Amino acid sequence: MVQAYILIQTEVGKSASVAEAIRGVAGVASAEDVTGPYDVIARVEANTVDELGKLVIARIQDVPGITRTLTCTVVHI
Repeated sequence: MVQAYILIQTEVGKSASVAEAIRGVAGVASAEDVTGPYDVIARVEANTVDELGKLVIARIQDVPGITRTLTCTVVHI
C-alpha cells in the first residue's frame, strides 16, 4: 500500500467545496481545509505508485477549483 499527502492550492473561496469533492473520491482517506500556503491537504492510499499517480492526475486534479497540487509520498524509515 502506497500512501501520500496531497497539498492542494485552490482558487480563492473554493477550499471548502474542493475538500468536500475530494472526500468523495475513491482512495482518499481524508481531506481537510487548512491555513497556510496550501488550502486543502488530502491523505490518499493506492496499491501501487502508478495507481497513486493515476488517482492524483485523473481524479483529484480534475476537481474544479484546484490550481496546483504537490504530492508527498509517505516513507517508513
